[in-house]
Amino acid sequence: MRTIAVIARKGGSGKSTVAVHLALAAHLRGRRVLVADTDAQRSASQVLRGRGEGGPELVESTGPKLFALQLAALRGEVELMIVDTPAVVEEEIGHAIVAADLCLLVIRPTFLDIAASLQTAEIVRRLRKPGLVVLNQAPSSRGGVEAPSVKRAQEALKLLRLPVIPTILRARISYQAALEAGRSAEELDPATEAAREIGDLWDFVEGFLFGRPAAAPSQAPQVRTNTA
Repeated sequence: MRTIAVIARKGGSGKSTVAVHLALAAHLRGRRVLVADTDAQRSASQVLRGRGEGGPELVESTGPKLFALQLAALRGEVELMIVDTPAVVEEEIGHAIVAADLCLLVIRPTFLDIAASLQTAEIVRRLRKPGLVVLNQAPSSRGGVEAPSVKRAQEALKLLRLPVIPTILRARISYQAALEAGRSAEELDPATEAAREIGDLWDFVEGFLFGRPAAAPSQAPQVRTNTA
């Protein structure tokens, strides 16, 4: 089993959107997924409960309980646990980093997002945990040319000394429209750019964690919700 901690130190960075979309991407490809929602806002829980069909398993939990949750998930043959972390509770984020096989730092192309992530990136490195950066809510490129804000962010992200995933998630209404329906962008309309971005992002993350792809997108078992 592998564990991903999805982290953002600034509210509104789209952390829960990324966590849920990755969980659903893995689920659609046949992997058994557990989402551990440790964010007090419970955004991931609200989305997954809104599904009228199968989806990842869901547990509302806290950072100190993640180790026990991992053991239970391993016994339950879960392949992937995704932890949606709170934005501001340092101790909770620390527990998630310790539990993680991969830390994903979700960052918008803004000075404040990048500045807020410096300390988290340092903790990830100090604990010798693999870390990757997801650039999220970026403006779309025009004619293949990135907006100045994206170019500046790409330069500034070098300060984090963590690899940046090549797939950039753009500011698209379809992401929120999908979540409002309890779905991912891939489910809502597989032909959209948002669906392609999520597919490419998951392919990169899956290759990093598992080194091999799962099956093509499909449906999987019913959502099971509890607390831990």
